[in-house]
Amino acid sequence: MSFKDIIGQEQIVGHMKSAIRDGKVSHAYIIAGEKGSGKKLLANTFAMAIQCEEGGTEPCGMCRSCKQAMSGNNPDIKYITHEKPNVISVDEIRVQLNSDIVIKPYAREKKIYIIDEAEKMNVQAQNAMLKTIEEPPEYAVIMLLVTNPGLLLQTILSRCISLNIRAVDRSKISKLLMEKHGASEYMADLAAGFSDGVVGKAIEFASSDEFSGIKGEVLKVLKKLDSADAGELYATAKDWAEDKANLAERLSLTEMWYRDLLVVKSTDRTDGAYFKEEQRELYRQAALFTFEGITKKVDAIALFRDRMKANVNVESALLVMLLAFRDN
Repeated sequence: MSFKDIIGQEQIVGHMKSAIRDGKVSHAYIIAGEKGSGKKLLANTFAMAIQCEEGGTEPCGMCRSCKQAMSGNNPDIKYITHEKPNVISVDEIRVQLNSDIVIKPYAREKKIYIIDEAEKMNVQAQNAMLKTIEEPPEYAVIMLLVTNPGLLLQTILSRCISLNIRAVDRSKISKLLMEKHGASEYMADLAAGFSDGVVGKAIEFASSDEFSGIKGEVLKVLKKLDSADAGELYATAKDWAEDKANLAERLSLTEMWYRDLLVVKSTDRTDGAYFKEEQRELYRQAALFTFEGITKKVDAIALFRDRMKANVNVESALLVMLLAFRDN
C-alpha cells in the first residue's frame, strides 16, 4: 500500500505528504467522496505513512508498524465499528473513541482513529465526539470518512481539515483497469466512462459479469429499436421497470450509446467512443439519424429522469422514452 497506488488525487496526496514531512499532521480530518472513490485507501495509506518507522512520507511496507497496519493489527490505528447498519450510536463513540483516546499510543508517536461512514453518527454521537475534537490529546488523529459531509454538525466541520475527493480522469482509470486488473481495452474504456470518475465503481464494473450482461442486453435493445414494433417496446419498458435495481445502469449505458452516435456523426470516427467494438452499428445508426434526432434521444433520457423525481409511473415513462428513441 502506497500513495503511488492512488490515482487522480494528487492534491490530497500532496497535502498528506506535506503534513507528514513538516510535522503538521492535524488532529482531525474529513475525507469526503462517493462510495468507491477511495476514501478508505487514502485514510489507510495516510495512517500507515504517519506510523511508518522509516520516517518518510510514504509507508515503507516493510517495517513492523506497516506490516501490522496491512494485516489490520496495528495497535495505534483504530477503526470505529457499529452494530446497526445505518447508525453509529453515542455509546459506540464513547467506548471506542472517547474512552480509548485517553490511553497513550503503544508503539508510535501518534494514535489514529478512522471512522468510516461517519455521517451515520446520530446527533448524540456527534456531540460526544465533538468534545474530543475540541480538546484532543496531542498524539491523536481522527479521520472521518463521509459520502455526505452535510450530515455532520457544523461545529464538527469547522474543527476538521476537509479533503474532498475529485472525479478521476477517464484515461487514468482505463489505464489502471488494464494494467492492474487485467481488463481489455474495450471493457476498461467502457467501465471508466460509466464510472463517473469513481475508481471503485470502474473496478467493480470491469470485473462484473452482471454488468457485462446488462450491457449486452441494452445493446441488443438499442440495435433493433428502429425496427421494433409497439409490443416489443412495451415488453422492454416492462422488463426495465421491473428490474429497478439496475435501471440506472441501463439508462447510463443508453445515454453513453447516443453520445457515441453524436461523436461518430460529428467526426466520422470512433476514436472517442465508449462502444468502439460496435463500430459497424454505430456507423449504421449515425447515418440513419440526424443530429437533431440523436440530441432528442439524449434529451428523452434526461426527461425520463426528471419524471422519476415526480414519481410518475415508471413503466409508462419508459415506454414514452423508448418511443422517442425511434424518431430520426
